Amino acid sequence: MQLKHKNRSFRRVIVKLANRLTVHYKRNKPKKAHCSNCGGKLAGVPRERPYKMRNMPKTAKRPERPFGGKLCSKCLRAEMKSKARSL
Repeated sequence: MQLKHKNRSFRRVIVKLANRLTVHYKRNKPKKAHCSNCGGKLAGVPRERPYKMRNMPKTAKRPERPFGGKLCSKCLRAEMKSKARSL
């Protein structure tokens, strides 16, 4: 085991190789994306590391609706209602 892996930034994955079990170290996933209004977790936004998010298509990174990836559906609904009422 290398010293750089001896912390909890890495998760331990037990892998079976030939006739023995070894420990592989992989980076932990980041936290889920949060709504900028209420702070709730966003659905439809993947929990991936930046290098994987870069290679994803834009449509896989966030929902295809107004404020997708910024506001949760509940806050978006309230925002749309308030905009419609102010007209």
